[in-house]
Amino acid sequence: MTVFVLDSSAVIRYHDDEAGADRVEAVFEACLHGIGEIQISALHWGEIAATLRKRYGPQEQEIKLRRLMQLDLRVMPISVERAVRAAAIRVDYRMALADAFAVELTLDTPDHVLVTADYDFKVAADLIEIELLPAK
Repeated sequence: MTVFVLDSSAVIRYHDDEAGADRVEAVFEACLHGIGEIQISALHWGEIAATLRKRYGPQEQEIKLRRLMQLDLRVMPISVERAVRAAAIRVDYRMALADAFAVELTLDTPDHVLVTADYDFKVAADLIEIELLPAK
């Protein structure tokens, strides 16, 4: 079973109905039918929450987050071990810490695929399978 790891850019693209939203919607649909699973790191969930709060305020943020959770997203906690592995990825691949957490989560098993609109992940293409959403 494929485990799709989404970063915040993929979820925001879906929310905003921008380029690649149809692909993210297809991932959600597949997972709702038991064909896969969706995971997102708690750090990326926090980025989504911050974006929604900034745009819409606290009440609408809460509503929108609740709707997203109904899509069977599995928010993965950040453990001490994950933090250390992500830090190594950050340093070794010279990437943002939040991005390193997505890479670390995708490394869990070979059936994990990172779905993202962030082309900065290309530096980790030798480590993980990456599905890049189209540019805007």
